[in-house]
Amino acid sequence: MNPLVSIIIPTFNRAHLISETLESIISLTYQNWECILVDDGSSDNTKDLLEKYVLYDTRIKFYTRPNELTKGQNSCRNYGYYKSTGNWIKWFDSDDLFLPSALDFMANLADSEYDVYITNLLIVDGITDKIINNKKSFSDNLITDYLIGKIAFYVCGPTWKKSFLEKQTYLFDDNLSNLDDWDFNLRMIYNNPNIYYLDESLIKYRVYSNSLSHEIDKLNINEIKSEFKAREKHMVLLKKINKPAKSLLVNFTKKRYKYFFREALIKNHYSKFYFLNKLFIYQMKTLDLFGILKTLFAFLIFKIFNKGYKLLK
Repeated sequence: MNPLVSIIIPTFNRAHLISETLESIISLTYQNWECILVDDGSSDNTKDLLEKYVLYDTRIKFYTRPNELTKGQNSCRNYGYYKSTGNWIKWFDSDDLFLPSALDFMANLADSEYDVYITNLLIVDGITDKIINNKKSFSDNLITDYLIGKIAFYVCGPTWKKSFLEKQTYLFDDNLSNLDDWDFNLRMIYNNPNIYYLDESLIKYRVYSNSLSHEIDKLNINEIKSEFKAREKHMVLLKKINKPAKSLLVNFTKKRYKYFFREALIKNHYSKFYFLNKLFIYQMKTLDLFGILKTLFAFLIFKIFNKGYKLLK
C-alpha cells in the first residue's frame, strides 16, 4: 500500500514562480499525494493561477489563510497541516522543485518504523539553475551540528510521519519570520524521532538575490532580531531538557552578535550600537573579559581612525 503524502505549501505573491513548483509535483513518479496550497493574502494573480491548477488536478487544494490567524508563512503551514489528510507530511516552499523520483521511497511505507525521512538538497541559483551547494543532512552529532548550522534540513528536506507530529505541543512558531525552520526541526529532533537518511539529493532549493539570507546580509534588523529570538528560545529549551549543548549555542550566538556588530561598523549602519550592547551582554554572560576589552578597543579605533574592525574577527 502506498501511503498518502500531504505536500503543504504557503505562498505569497509567487505567481511568477509557483507554476514550476506545481509542475514538479505533478511530474512526480510517486502519484499518491495531495498538494495543499495556503495563500497568505497575495496581491498578484496567485489566486487565479492556483484555481486553474485545482481544476486541472483534483489532488491540488487551495485555501486562503483565515483572517483570525497571524499573517505569515508559519500560520499558513500550520493551517495547511490542519487541512491535510495524508499519513505523511511534506512541507514545501513555493519556489522549491521536486526531482521526479523525489517521493519514490514512499512506496510501501505504510508500516514504517521511522518517524521522518530526510533527503539531501541541491542548493541552486534561482535564475541560472547552477548548483551552489549539495547540502548534506547526516550528522553523528545531530543536535550540536544543527544548532550551529553545520547541517540543515530546511523546510523541504524532511518528510514527517503524521502520527509523530500529532504528539507535538505545536508545530511552526508563527512569532518567528527567520530561523523558523531551524526552530521547528530542532524541536522535533529534541523529541528523538527515528530518522532515516536518504543519501540522495532529490529536491532543488532555489535561492535569489532577494532571499532571506541576503536580507540578513543587508542588516535587515527585524529579520536579525527574529534569528536571535529563535536562538535565545532554544537556550531556554536546552536548559529544560538538560542538554549540554546550551553553552555551545551561547558561544555561537555571541559570535553572531560580533559578526553583525562588525558588519554594522563597516557599513556605518544605525544598528551598530544595538549590536554592541548585545555583544557586551553575551561577553559578560560568558565571562569573556578579554573579548570585552578587545571590542571596546576596536570600537574606539574605528570611531577615531575608521579602522580596527578586523579586531572583531
